[in-house]
Amino acid sequence: MKILDRYILSSYLKTFFSVFVILMFIFVLQTIWLYIGELAGKDLDFVVILKFLLYFSPKLVPLVLPLTILLTSIMTFGNFAENYEFAAMKSAGISLQRAMRSLTFFILLVSFTAFIFANNVIPAAEYKSINLRKNIAQLKPAMVISEGVFNDLGEINIKVEEKSGNNDRFLKNVIIHKKSERRAGNYTVIKAKEGELIGSTDSNILSLVLKDGNYYDEILTRSPSSRTKKPFAKSHFEEYVINMDLSGFNDVDLNEEKYSNSHNMLKISELNQTIDSFSTSYNQEVENLSRNLYARSGMVAMVRDFEPKDTIADLSEGILPLYEPYRASQIINLAMGNVNGALAVVTAKQAELNLATKRLNKFEIALHEKYALAFACIVLFFVGAPLGAIIRKGGMGLPMVIAILLFLTYHFIGIFAKNSAEEGTISPFLATWLSTLIMLPLGILLTYRATTDQGLFGFSALFEPIRKMLKKAQIMGRNEND
Repeated sequence: MKILDRYILSSYLKTFFSVFVILMFIFVLQTIWLYIGELAGKDLDFVVILKFLLYFSPKLVPLVLPLTILLTSIMTFGNFAENYEFAAMKSAGISLQRAMRSLTFFILLVSFTAFIFANNVIPAAEYKSINLRKNIAQLKPAMVISEGVFNDLGEINIKVEEKSGNNDRFLKNVIIHKKSERRAGNYTVIKAKEGELIGSTDSNILSLVLKDGNYYDEILTRSPSSRTKKPFAKSHFEEYVINMDLSGFNDVDLNEEKYSNSHNMLKISELNQTIDSFSTSYNQEVENLSRNLYARSGMVAMVRDFEPKDTIADLSEGILPLYEPYRASQIINLAMGNVNGALAVVTAKQAELNLATKRLNKFEIALHEKYALAFACIVLFFVGAPLGAIIRKGGMGLPMVIAILLFLTYHFIGIFAKNSAEEGTISPFLATWLSTLIMLPLGILLTYRATTDQGLFGFSALFEPIRKMLKKAQIMGRNEND
């Protein structure tokens, strides 16, 4: 490797790793902010929190790595242009493509590494992350009663308007729905103006003391006639105590791994197998639906061995006038019943097939994302490097603004396209590659303009026709005066 290649590569690597670490740190802080509700109040030790962040960090690489490459390329080549190092290279006969050669091999290596990372590390981290989050969610549910929403605490669903006091032990305006093993539904409702949680983190028993409230319970009777009257029991209480056994909640193994059905947990080979299985199942469901509707239509049992007769009935007004009114009404009722039944089957099956389609689209998007990440690294490099050479500005000012604007455009296009693909509006393949394909012509254009020493935008080409028209009109005016 020549001295120039080593210099360019070392300059790029210093900025690359610095930007990557800073951006990763920022995104990890955002992760802590987003999931602080799942971590707070659970008596988790520092090792478990580090595990959570460690398992979640690989998911940030598809966001951090493309932005790092784009920003580093703009900063590095902007510094070269600002310090007239590119001018010195060009005076020595070294073109922009020659200066980018060592970095091109590095970006290709980064792209290949990103592909391997997306195919192996991210699925494994997603598997660990989801299982750890599921297990953390079951710890100390008494300490995570949120205000204004119903919280599931084993045998009850509880909603409180406000929490106060030490460790939020005092509750205001409490509503409780007690569960029953015999029947599903909110048949037992308890409302109280005040409540207090009494217990300790070392105990599996949590006592909820309710004050000044009402108890309502719908009575389940065996007699159908009595059941229509909806009997109930209602009482008022000054104090009511509910003891909840939380041993089942607190006995949680944080290392247990039993969730493995997410599309982000699978490798390419597993995704291909899953997509093939889902596609086969989907096609089978559609075929079964068509067979069911054909069977419901009665065409299978229809008698087709008709014999021609000499007289031909007048069917200009339909076939119903051929029958007596009572018989005709039966035919209409039977036809309406068949149509309504078929419509109900189609409506129910349509919702089921829509869910299956969304699930299949998610797996296809996850498959193409692994390839798109590697290709995006290459494309964004060829966007950022010539852009930095054109704007001739290094540092963290203007390059940071331009890089963020470009990346937000790239990222938002990808998000909107993927959301549309999940709904089936566009193809999952096109949705995954759309943002990268939009950036590709921009990279080619910027590389061409930087190579030919042109500016960022060629406004002269836009005004050239107007200038020619004005010049032609001026010449014609001179000729008329002469």
